[in-house]
Parts: sequence; structure tokens; C-alpha cells
Amino acid sequence: MGNLAALPRPLLKYPLGGGLRRGGLLLALAAAIVSMLTGCVSLPASPSLEAAPAAQGETVAIVGVTDGATAAGTAAQAAPAAGDGTPPPLLLDPVMVVAAHEQVLKDIYENALPSVVFIKVTRNFGEPNPPPGQEMPDLPDSRRFPEGLFPVTAGSGFVWDDAGHIVTNHHVVEGNDAVTVILADDTELTAEVLGSDPDSDLALLKVDPPPGRLTPVTLGDSDAVAVGQVAAALGNPFGHEFSITSGIISGVGRTIRSGNSPFSIPEVLQTDASLNPGNSGGPLLDRQGQVIGVNTQIISRTGANSGIGFAVPINIAKQVIPALRETGKFEYAWLGISGGSLNPAIAELMELPRDTRGALVIEVLPDSPAAQAGLRASSPEMVEGQQMPVGGDVIVSIDDSPVRGIDDVIAYLVTRTRPEQKVTLEVLREGGRAEVEVTLGVRPGAL
Repeated sequence: MGNLAALPRPLLKYPLGGGLRRGGLLLALAAAIVSMLTGCVSLPASPSLEAAPAAQGETVAIVGVTDGATAAGTAAQAAPAAGDGTPPPLLLDPVMVVAAHEQVLKDIYENALPSVVFIKVTRNFGEPNPPPGQEMPDLPDSRRFPEGLFPVTAGSGFVWDDAGHIVTNHHVVEGNDAVTVILADDTELTAEVLGSDPDSDLALLKVDPPPGRLTPVTLGDSDAVAVGQVAAALGNPFGHEFSITSGIISGVGRTIRSGNSPFSIPEVLQTDASLNPGNSGGPLLDRQGQVIGVNTQIISRTGANSGIGFAVPINIAKQVIPALRETGKFEYAWLGISGGSLNPAIAELMELPRDTRGALVIEVLPDSPAAQAGLRASSPEMVEGQQMPVGGDVIVSIDDSPVRGIDDVIAYLVTRTRPEQKVTLEVLREGGRAEVEVTLGVRPGAL
């Protein structure tokens, strides 16, 4: 699991419906907490609860607590109707609420387990003992290796399709001499690395399993994920195979450095589901058991979980993985600038309204598409003893899509453009507005 503690660059910015189905569990959990104090929880009756009309005091069953199955026992009771004819509230049984939550997590685990793998990466040092710091005592004693070949990485992954393709992180398999994929039923398979993308921290492996042995995951839509949704991570933290942790989505639209290249990953999902070394490459799942992200990094001062973990959005994996399967690499569109989000202080120095938002072009790389299109970079100026970028173009839209900061530029280029594509940038320049047409290039492998 990558660690962002050493990175100097701060993170840059960016309706649960469903009654008592899995989509409504957060409401139900809140109700359960209150119920510990009051003995019951009163909620307005709603058609989404799928409760049949009830007479005063009549017990009603709530359908959908476990996706279509009627919960056993008394799920709710109808309180006396109000004198004005208002429908009566439903009184939720806190035990049933907690049971519903437990059932959802149990279902997520049991349904996803056949699709999750333990990835063991070994390296040949040609010595009887591994170098200091490369030992991995958490591996079971039954999995020993030939002399000189030692496990140096343990990570997670998941089955992409029934053709034997396995997705994991780039940093899990980087620099390997041998990769082994272990299924939940203890089947061990030798894996080939078909391709790897350091910029998104994704890699694709290929195994040849017995027929019918692999169960592909169900892919979700990371663009539809909202803060507060239930999230579950499956993987192998500290070598403890096939573990599940749960929490919520605590942030969306984050931009983080990949840790493997100078480029950033946009639209990253943040979760408080516990991620630790060994979870890297495993799936982050929603309440329906769909993969919404690939666990990749944590922020930690100790190397262990501190409640802030990140997952590469599955929609980026949907772009990258097919290319890795076909060619072994993924080519990104490249503009060729470095920049930052315009803040009120710099806007004021540039004689712009303090609430102006956009991406300030700080550097234009030589011979880049941006340079060829004539984008202008800012110049450093000393302001109250601090060097600040002043002047230059401020990008406020790309192809009429608003830009509020540099993260929006990164996200647009990664998710909506390809090399050789033409884009139109609207920029603030010398007190006016200008349009700059750029033909995007191919992102270089290293800068």
C-alpha cells in the first residue's frame, strides 16, 4: 500500500435513496443509534419502505431488508395515526436494523470472495537470505521458496474476466522475478505481467486456470459514487488473506500523485474503510458488491491505517485495462504544462476579481503541445518575502467544460481525451479572454 506521508504536495480539491434496502442502510444505522437511547425509532412512513398499510398497532413486515427477502421477526410497527389523518410513522426494531447491516456485509464478502486473489511477488537475490528490510514474516510457513528466491511483496487483486486476467497495482508487481496468484480456494497459479501503467498505478496479469475456476467481479460506476455511501475493501492486509474491512466513502474527486511517476491520478475515491500494506490492488466495493475502485494508497505517519485511504476509480481502470491487455501500455493525452489552482491572493495580484476560479499555467514545457499552441506561463515575483507565480494564462474552460482549478484540467485530460485530439482552451489573458486550440500529444514516459 503506497504511503503519501512523505509527499510534500497537498491534496487538491473536488442521494442516497432506497428505503431499507442496502441503499438506505445509513439511515437505518442512524436510527439504530438513536434507538439505543429511546428504545425505538420513529420515522415517517414512506413508499420506499415497501410497507403495506397497517391499522393502528398492527405489525407490518418490511420487504427488501436483504434485497427481496422479508426480514425474519418483527421489522416495524405502525404507531397510532395522527388526528389529522397523517400516515402513521414506522417504529424500527434496532436489532433488525443491525442485522440488515450485518447481512449486507456478509453478502458483499461471500459474493466477492471468489473474485479476490492474493498476489505473491518474489525476487531472486541469489543469496540464502533476503536483504535487510525485505523479509516478509507474515506469509504462512507452508509457502516457502527455493534458496535465493524470496517474497518481497504481498498484495491483492481481483479477477477482471473469465479469460484469466487479474487486475492489481503497478507498485505490487513492479520489479518482480516471479508472480503467483492465489485464489480463495488455495489454488496457486503462476502469473504473467501483461502490462503495467505507473501513472494510474494499475497492472494486468494473466493466469491459466482450470476451466470454470475464475469468477469475474461486477464492475460499478465510480462517477456515480457519493460521499457517505457504504464501502467495503477486500484484500490481504499484512498477509492476513482474504480479509474484509468496511466504512464509508469519505471523499470523491480527489487528485493524488500515483507515487510511481510525476503525474497525478484524478477522480480518486477516499474511504475510511481500513486499508493496510497488503490491501494494495484489491477491490473497493459498494453495497451491491460492485467494484468501484482499486485500493492503492493510504495517508499515514506510521505506515498503518489512519482512516484515510484512496482507490483508483474503476472508470479509469475501464480505460486503462483494455489497453494493457492489447498492447501492454496505456497512452495518455498530454498538454505539457504544470500549474496550480488560482487562489484569491494571486487573482488580486493579477488584477482579477478575488473570486475568479481557474487553473493558472505556471510552466509550459518546451516543445510540448501547449508550447506549440502558444500558451503563456506565469512569472515568479517576490510578494512580501514569498515567491509567487503571477501573470500567465488562467484556463477557465476546456471544450466549454468549466475549469475551477488544476484538478479539473487533469481529470478532463485523463478521462475525456486521447492523443492527437484537438481541444479548445478558454483562458484569461492580459485582462481579456482568448481561445487557444491545442492538438494534444502523447504523455512522455518520464520527465
